[in-house]
Amino acid sequence: MIERYQTPEMRDIWSDEARAATWLRVEIAVCRALSATGVIPPEDFEAIVSGARFDLRRMAELEQVTRHDLMAFVRNVEENIGPAGRWVHYGVTSYDIIDTALALQLTQSLDILFAEAGELKGVIGEIATRHRDTPMMGRTHGVHAEPITFGFKLAGWYAEVSRWEQRLRAAREEVAVGKVSGAVGVHGVLDPGIEAAVCAELGLRPDPASTQIVSRDRHAFVLGCLAGLGATIERFATELRNLQRTEIREVQEGFAKGQTGSSAMPHKRNPWNSETLCGLARVLRGNALAMMESVATWHERDLSNSSAERIVFPDSFHLAHFMLRKLTSILRGLRVDEERMATNLRLMRDLPMSEHVLLALVRAGLSREEAYAAVQRAAARAWAGEDFAAALQDDPVVSSRLYDEQLAECLSLEHHLRNVRHTLRAVGLDAD
Repeated sequence: MIERYQTPEMRDIWSDEARAATWLRVEIAVCRALSATGVIPPEDFEAIVSGARFDLRRMAELEQVTRHDLMAFVRNVEENIGPAGRWVHYGVTSYDIIDTALALQLTQSLDILFAEAGELKGVIGEIATRHRDTPMMGRTHGVHAEPITFGFKLAGWYAEVSRWEQRLRAAREEVAVGKVSGAVGVHGVLDPGIEAAVCAELGLRPDPASTQIVSRDRHAFVLGCLAGLGATIERFATELRNLQRTEIREVQEGFAKGQTGSSAMPHKRNPWNSETLCGLARVLRGNALAMMESVATWHERDLSNSSAERIVFPDSFHLAHFMLRKLTSILRGLRVDEERMATNLRLMRDLPMSEHVLLALVRAGLSREEAYAAVQRAAARAWAGEDFAAALQDDPVVSSRLYDEQLAECLSLEHHLRNVRHTLRAVGLDAD
């Protein structure tokens, strides 16, 4: 991942140094289990623990010979330990180490995303609560539909992030498995008890049916979750972009002193942060597709997944974390223009309340078709410039069935929004 979209927390997990350190952690766990069963003499295990270390430069030198990064690592560790180093990597295959270490990297990364999603949800909840009664126009197909509140809109976002918290937990559970089952997964060299002991030490479960690798359906599920999370972030960012359009201008990203919106047009304040999130969501989806295509391997494994995974795992977690953090930052600095929302709400005056009039006429005895036609006639006059309420009162079909008080209630914003707080309570937000 290019530095622009890296986060320090993910770099601490996915850097070359961190990856090798995690490999070493797994190798030592295997040695400890072998020592506990008497395979490795106690003095040799002590030498392993005290001397086990690696050097990335030396590993790179050895890889020029081995053409195998894990074996370069093993040789480097072994030469640092001395004679007892012969026990390092005893009875295991490369992916016993790589996939078990990968599970640790994935679970740590998912823990970070879960925490960051919680931060985002908290900020969304604050805005939703603060603006629970701030009326604005709800839009469908990009066209004015019926009034909502800004808090109601954000309550939907709050609920959606809550669902992603659950999915991230499920993804963590999916990949929290290790393997020490050997070259084809049948525990042909080491007893399954070794695998159980190693996984227990590392906080993992043994994969119940691995081959040389942990089956990649698990990993495809995780990257599919990250792509879906990215799609949700893109949805929120797209909404923010639309609400910042000049014709709408109901919210605005924070704009710092000295910030440049356009190199050519000094007046511009572009929603570039939200646009960045939309672009990065596409990369997450592409990475998820690459991982899905890595599920299919030949027989008990091949190497087709390895090259793609070196890219899609670190890149996807860097991006997902960056995107969550960026959206949280955008929302913390978001400027909500309540007056503009009110102005836009009045653009069509009472027309967005047409459904209430339609249903009142149905309750008064008209068929739905008759009621719809009557309200549509009045709406057509309003589109031509007349007042909607006056056009309704002037229509004999409407005026003969609805009192002025009934019509006033139909056109009342307060009446229309009377149940908005129900949604905030339903998603767990303070509505009082």
